[in-house]
Amino acid sequence: MIKSIKIENFKSVQSLELELGRLNIFIGANGSGKSNILEAVAMGSAAMEDKLDDEFLAHRGIRVTEFKFMESGFNFQDLGFGKIKKKSPISVYLSNNKTTIGVAINSVNENYNKWETNYLEVDNEKYRKSLKAKLKDVKTPPPVSVQKSNSDKSKKYFSSALKNIDFDDPLELMKFITLSRGQFQKELIESINIDEFFNFAIYAPENHFLRRFEEEGSLKPLGIKGEGLFKLITIISQEYPDQFNKIKKHLKLIDWFEDFEIPNDLKFTERRIKIKDQFLDDDLNYFDQRSANEGFLYLLFYLTLFISNETPHFFAIDNIDNSLNPKLGSELIKVLAQLSKDHNKQALLTTHNPVVLDGLDLNDDDQRLFVVYRNADGHTKARRIMPRKPMNGIEPVRLSEAFIRGYIGGLPDNF
Repeated sequence: MIKSIKIENFKSVQSLELELGRLNIFIGANGSGKSNILEAVAMGSAAMEDKLDDEFLAHRGIRVTEFKFMESGFNFQDLGFGKIKKKSPISVYLSNNKTTIGVAINSVNENYNKWETNYLEVDNEKYRKSLKAKLKDVKTPPPVSVQKSNSDKSKKYFSSALKNIDFDDPLELMKFITLSRGQFQKELIESINIDEFFNFAIYAPENHFLRRFEEEGSLKPLGIKGEGLFKLITIISQEYPDQFNKIKKHLKLIDWFEDFEIPNDLKFTERRIKIKDQFLDDDLNYFDQRSANEGFLYLLFYLTLFISNETPHFFAIDNIDNSLNPKLGSELIKVLAQLSKDHNKQALLTTHNPVVLDGLDLNDDDQRLFVVYRNADGHTKARRIMPRKPMNGIEPVRLSEAFIRGYIGGLPDNF
């Protein structure tokens, strides 16, 4: 599980560090920077996968624009006769219990958004042990041609040319460490188990894509707008019956729902499910997703995302309350908090619906609420809301009420 994130120089986020739980909800005024936090994490994850082209970033839920609008808008230096923009990379650090990885993302072509990634930090016990083991075999620094290379040639050098380093020559040792650090860190990141750092996406399902099962996106198994849902639930029904039954169990949060199934007589190009309303006469049989209400489809998507083995371990959902009755949204949060533990998921959620917050149990350290705001300089900041100790004889204020009344922040303060 990701324990902390640190973001620097991304859009409205100048510098921000957060300690995360398993289920994290972000609230705040429009434009406070909630989505920017999610996008920065997605950007860092993509950089670690070395996939920073615009198409890939867009499919991960990032609002891609010109570089000058992607980097921080606050890095200006006043020279007295005018201001100039200081060049600072977008930096993202992700940490779990064992590893911290930091990446710096720079633009190499601002006209066409060409990016490059440099690793700022790899703090890992395996890294230290591997470096120590490799240095035992190092004899001489690599030649200049190899030092400047980032190809298979340099990889072969590190595997074959590290012979019996002279530990009595600290200058030679430090020179080699400096030259090899970048390449070695890249190879290490590819070798250590940090799957949770990869495949991060910001999901924002839309009714059109949830209802049209024919749509499949380039992001597998689920696209950020809901593409691929039919194929995934088909796989789950065939290969993971326990997960399929769990999805159906939690769909009963909707009072009319009785059952759904995937027909066996579908034509090759046909994509539909059969949904049973418990209040309808048996003669009416089932109806399909085209007749289902939006809330059912959104709920089906969220449950599948949290329960499936095929979906990412770490992801975000923008506007989790979309198309959901407030009370249903609150109950859904309780369900997702438990599912995240049961299926090793971690999520960053945003919402504008106060009632959704009542589903959180802030006494559970895995569930966290953050209020996002802009400080006096316009920088995006976030503050964790801690549980309050109950007072004798006084009924605690619900989180929804505390939000509406402005007790915890997250509301506009200009009117």
